[in-house]
Amino acid sequence: QVQLGESGGGLVQAGDSLRLSCAASGRFFSNYDMGWFRQAPGKEREFVAVIKWSGGRTYYEDSVKGRFTISRDNAKNTAYLQMNRLTSEDTAVYYCAAGITREYRFATRSVDYTYWGQGTQVTVSS
Repeated sequence: QVQLGESGGGLVQAGDSLRLSCAASGRFFSNYDMGWFRQAPGKEREFVAVIKWSGGRTYYEDSVKGRFTISRDNAKNTAYLQMNRLTSEDTAVYYCAAGITREYRFATRSVDYTYWGQGTQVTVSS
């Protein structure tokens, strides 16, 4: 069992940066791939980024490539999402999730993940 809690959201202006954190409790955090998703008002939840359990490989949704960086510290049971050059299109509730996926796959679907956090609101004013 893994419990996840996001933090770091807030209200920022376009062009600013934020770093989201996802703290995990429970055992075997380092066994899980960690993903970030987001859901804007009136839209479906969408994939943002994923990092493999080992931390060596990452994958991003096209609109955030070059602006967002996902990372993890397995010693601290924490995953991060560094978000730079934010735009109003990034406004959403951001969720972290944990799941186990085959090593050759990047998990980009919600169904790939077993555990979810409660979400943290990110609002970007233009």
